[in-house]
Amino acid sequence: MNKPLMLSYAGCGTCKKALKWLAEHGVEVTVRPIVEQPPTPAELSKWIPASGLPVRKWLNTSGQSYRAIGKEKVDAADDATLVRWLAEDGKLVKRPVLVLGERVLVGFREEQYAALFA
Repeated sequence: MNKPLMLSYAGCGTCKKALKWLAEHGVEVTVRPIVEQPPTPAELSKWIPASGLPVRKWLNTSGQSYRAIGKEKVDAADDATLVRWLAEDGKLVKRPVLVLGERVLVGFREEQYAALFA
């Protein structure tokens, strides 16, 4: 099994929980700082469909970047615009993002991680 890639933010409590869970289960990951190295448009074009989630579920709706854009503007944006914004601002992306081969998990839910690494 290849080493999973985790896009993470050091100040993110959910990311810390995910990394702790992975360490407790002996899973080594490559961590990429999402703010400094946000997902590229090419990565997003693969990862969004692989996650099984619509692009809007990739938005960190509780973050400052989302509030700066504003709900009204986000609601009016098409998917291509949202993808562009996600690629431009790692803090707009819901975290963590875990990539393992063709599987992509957004956010941290223990049961999803347990199923992926079972």
